[in-house]
Amino acid sequence: MTYIFNPPAVQSLAIRGNTKRFPINRLFFVGRNYHAHAVEMGRPVDKTVERPFYFTKAPQTLVESGSTIAYPPETNNYHFEMEMVVAIGKEGFRVSAENAHEIIYGYAAGLDMTRRDLQLVARDKGRPWDLGKDVEQSSVCTEIVPMQGQIIDQGQIALEVNGQTKQSSNVDKLIWNVREIIADLSLFYHLQPGDLIYTGTPEGVGAVVSGDKITGRVEGVAEVTLQISDAQ
Repeated sequence: MTYIFNPPAVQSLAIRGNTKRFPINRLFFVGRNYHAHAVEMGRPVDKTVERPFYFTKAPQTLVESGSTIAYPPETNNYHFEMEMVVAIGKEGFRVSAENAHEIIYGYAAGLDMTRRDLQLVARDKGRPWDLGKDVEQSSVCTEIVPMQGQIIDQGQIALEVNGQTKQSSNVDKLIWNVREIIADLSLFYHLQPGDLIYTGTPEGVGAVVSGDKITGRVEGVAEVTLQISDAQ
């Protein structure tokens, strides 16, 4: 096959303990999946009457932990969101919650960086969130930690900016847990090896500026770091 220009390279992440890399297929994000964060965003969630909701980002937004990224254009309110990431390793469609563990390859720690000002304008006008969420270099992720068939249902999730704690919670506070997320998302999509699911962020999200260093972690998984440099 011959193209008029070189196609984009396959996005991938390192795998702990493996010289091979994990190729990325799609990036899924669960919106408002911690009660305290939903409240701070002014949109409380009632699980008894609501289902999870999702947004996606292009795989090209992925950057590896330890990177330095430029403060993005057209925003004055760029936010961090610390997340536990589930890496899918097998095909799955209409997967039951009981069988959700069977398609898990592993986990990672990630950041969903967000143009909050643009997201809120879009949200309040009923428009898509793309300009606020699908931002270049905004999907930060550590290496994938292989944990085939395992479900993480507890463990600290935390984030600091310049050494000051901003987010501190536990993944046992997810409104929809890992099993429920996989079961629900797989009703809408044929999940594929290489899909990443960012499971949601706890309360304490906030803005960063040029020069800030972000450090976050998911207990028992990994630590993610990101440096913010000047706008281009």
